[in-house]
Amino acid sequence: MNVAFLGLGAIGLPMARHVASHFTLTTWNRTQSKATAFAQQHGARAAATPREAVQGADVVITCLPTSKEVEGLLDGADGLLAGLKDGATLVDCTSGDPTTSQRIAARLASSTQRFIDAPVSGGVSGAEQGTLTIMCGGEEADLTRVRPVLETFGKKIVLCGAVGAGHAVKAVNQALLGVHLYAASEGLAALVKAGVSPTLALEVINASSGRCNATENLIPQRVLTRAFPRTFRLALLEKDLGIAAAFARTQGVSAPVLQLTTELYRAARRELGEEADHVEIAKVIERTSGTEIRG
Repeated sequence: MNVAFLGLGAIGLPMARHVASHFTLTTWNRTQSKATAFAQQHGARAAATPREAVQGADVVITCLPTSKEVEGLLDGADGLLAGLKDGATLVDCTSGDPTTSQRIAARLASSTQRFIDAPVSGGVSGAEQGTLTIMCGGEEADLTRVRPVLETFGKKIVLCGAVGAGHAVKAVNQALLGVHLYAASEGLAALVKAGVSPTLALEVINASSGRCNATENLIPQRVLTRAFPRTFRLALLEKDLGIAAAFARTQGVSAPVLQLTTELYRAARRELGEEADHVEIAKVIERTSGTEIRG
């Protein structure tokens, strides 16, 4: 099976590395030198254009920042659709939006080409270890066809429903991350100001009903230690929150919590900048509360 992988970012690169160890792989990246270096290191081929990358590929994987970038690769003389062969399956691992996924799938529906939205969760470490969770939207037969490729970097692969369902589930998952991280930081800031050790507070919370990934992993490892590693941009989490809030509205759910959280992260992005990590939201809360959540 020939595979093309478009988008060698922080998560896409280790994903592509796993694919290259099992399949014949062609890569493309907006920064050509990155694709060339990857190809030299992993026995793959680097393409100069999306069209060149997908020619002859049975499975095409895109992993880009937003759905807008994915849709932007489709058209033109050097676009993805100009090179996509009949019978190929386009698998979008971008944390995108359901509406764009459905629009792309509709364009492919008139041919024998297929589409699956398959966003991933697990971060850079999950991508490096090949243990990502993959949420898929599409037809079961199409997922069965591409599953061997997804299994190279995914541990849990779930068909969530029709096209768009994968991106919808991923957006809601990300929204919960944003809500939990913000609320936990607010609560801990208040406890610190009251003289409670955040380390002891988290020990109690993580043995109680308030525990979540933010309290169990992100805050202890990144906030209390003051490490704040940059693994996932706050700007991308803000984007995901916006997708979740918009999705909820299309389903007739007002979602005031998701909308408010989106606005809070948007304000934080303006304050902290485009490169800030999502966990740095705690710094905004520390500033406004006049305290520091330190272990």
